[in-house]
Amino acid sequence: MTEHVAIYGGSFDPITNGHLDVLRGTLAIFDKVIIALGTHPGKKGLFAFDERVHLIEQVIADEGLSSSTVEIVAFDGLIVDSARDHGAKALVRGLRDGTDLDYEMQMAGMNEMMAPELQTVFLPASPSVRTITATLVRQIASMGGDTSPFVPAAVDAALRAKFK
Repeated sequence: MTEHVAIYGGSFDPITNGHLDVLRGTLAIFDKVIIALGTHPGKKGLFAFDERVHLIEQVIADEGLSSSTVEIVAFDGLIVDSARDHGAKALVRGLRDGTDLDYEMQMAGMNEMMAPELQTVFLPASPSVRTITATLVRQIASMGGDTSPFVPAAVDAALRAKFK
């Protein structure tokens, strides 16, 4: 039996309940999800790459997900190249609103031109997480706000530690 693999790329700085919502939806469709963490040497995030990996691993464990169904990899080039390298047949993108759709449609078109064998799959965010962005989470945390409604518990603790 062929394993159906999807790749879900992003910075995940930090992973939010919105990301987790898309991950759950992806696992309902695919046998395996590769979380591809973008690394950009010129772009410094709040959490270092190793910290983001650790947080995602913690969240996956807390959710009771298996490392055989969720794998974390780094990528620093094109997501289509990473998808090919890891045997993915689909690129998963979460959508919050029409603005996301406009941008993601452009990306899907460009990705299809570069890698016609890959299918882009859009998953709409659940209403309860639709407004969450990692950028807003970082801003709230930096100002001492409560991030617990927006991120998994392990991430909330890491944010509080980062900004104490």
